[in-house]
Amino acid sequence: MQLRKVTAASAAVLALALTATACGSEDKDDAAGSGGGGKITIGIKIDQPGLGLKTPDGKFAGFDVDVATYIAKELGFDAKNIEFVETKSADRETAIERGDVKFIAATYSINDERLQKVDFAGPYLLAHQDVLIRADDDSIKSPEDLNEKKLCSVTGSTSAKNVKEKLAPKAQLQNYGGYSECLTGLENKAIDALTTDDSILAGYAAQEAHKGKFKLAGFKMTNENYGIGLKKGDADLKKKVDAALTKMVSDGAWDKAVEANFGPANYKNEPAPKIGDVVK
Repeated sequence: MQLRKVTAASAAVLALALTATACGSEDKDDAAGSGGGGKITIGIKIDQPGLGLKTPDGKFAGFDVDVATYIAKELGFDAKNIEFVETKSADRETAIERGDVKFIAATYSINDERLQKVDFAGPYLLAHQDVLIRADDDSIKSPEDLNEKKLCSVTGSTSAKNVKEKLAPKAQLQNYGGYSECLTGLENKAIDALTTDDSILAGYAAQEAHKGKFKLAGFKMTNENYGIGLKKGDADLKKKVDAALTKMVSDGAWDKAVEANFGPANYKNEPAPKIGDVVK
């Protein structure tokens, strides 16, 4: 009898402990609400002016940051409860799969290969692949002129690969860890051109320290549909993020974010894309 009593008591204690553990281990990103103090972790770029940039004072600025902040608010998170973390191009799928971030807003183009690993909400911006060259360089007037040129992009990005496979097979690819490194190489003539999306290139070219040094070639080589990267199969979150993006466009916040972040660069952006409308 005594044994049965001890066992029953132990079982009750164990059940209570398990219940407490389950409650305490709730995903911090799910404890949302302006009054609940919940946190959300969002992946962004931190070295892309106009899109995702960590400023000297430790804050974050750019179009992707504004979009991410708007989405988080619609999900129930105050701006003060957002934790932005850097997600480099080569690490984005891994960060989502491991659950390091709730979602990613980091110039993340939707394509079939990535859709095998992650889901996307959106798109929320249509950009085009282009080339940034030195302002005094008149030798690159078409994509084909990139043959024999040293062409830089970042590890994990598809931009340079697209050029080499489809337009300039003799281009000499140079993969750097970040766009800032490519830009330094371009300025120092270690490389001849930097290729990625025109929105990204415009942000760099518009920086005060770079004005007059570089120019966009004006090649619309691809369509890049920026989407919000999500964990594969999270249909509920996808639905909520799509709704947030739709609202951002309808209430004018999208246009304001475009003007605030791209206006100084005189970037000719495309109109806001419709949700699910991926331009090939």
